[in-house]
Amino acid sequence: MKSTSQLISFTTITILVLLLLVPSSNATLTCSAVVKYLTPCAAYVQSGSGKPPPACCSGASSLASAASTPADKEAVCNCLKTVAKSSSFNLKLAAALPKNCGIKLSIPISTSVDCSKFVNFY
Repeated sequence: MKSTSQLISFTTITILVLLLLVPSSNATLTCSAVVKYLTPCAAYVQSGSGKPPPACCSGASSLASAASTPADKEAVCNCLKTVAKSSSFNLKLAAALPKNCGIKLSIPISTSVDCSKFVNFY
């Protein structure tokens, strides 16, 4: 158990450091805010199975609601893309998270998505 919590702590710190490197835009949602919404999902997207924990789905749902402008949506997409590229997350679990939480999200969670093409669809 101790190594799992250390891994989650290390991953969270790594993500936060990487977020400082992500350029800002006109979005009101910062990448650090995105991570805050999704922090309860960290353990699930690393090694979970089945349905995500309620706190994870609640955070993901709140994030989807908070991303109200095209700039916010593009910022969320770019943040998720950056985090996915630089983390130990299981990309299949991360990509399935919206569906598994019952959230409608028409943007793929992927390391190769062009975020500018999907900002008007979620």
